[in-house]
Amino acid sequence: MMPLTLVDPGEENIIKKVGGSPDVRKFLENLGFVAGGTVTVISKISGNVIVNVKESRVAVSKEMAAKIMV
Repeated sequence: MMPLTLVDPGEENIIKKVGGSPDVRKFLENLGFVAGGTVTVISKISGNVIVNVKESRVAVSKEMAAKIMV
């Protein structure tokens, strides 16, 4: 298991766990980051990550991406 920040662009991964406070977890789950779902990193810009999740492109900060374990 590793945080989403360490995944190479173009790689599809399965989300194992979403960490953080209950509010942060709920926010990420509303964006589509749920355990068992797939996520593909599109690009990284200065640590921030753009991903494909649930057929949508979402940009997450490196702090948020570090809470998503794949």
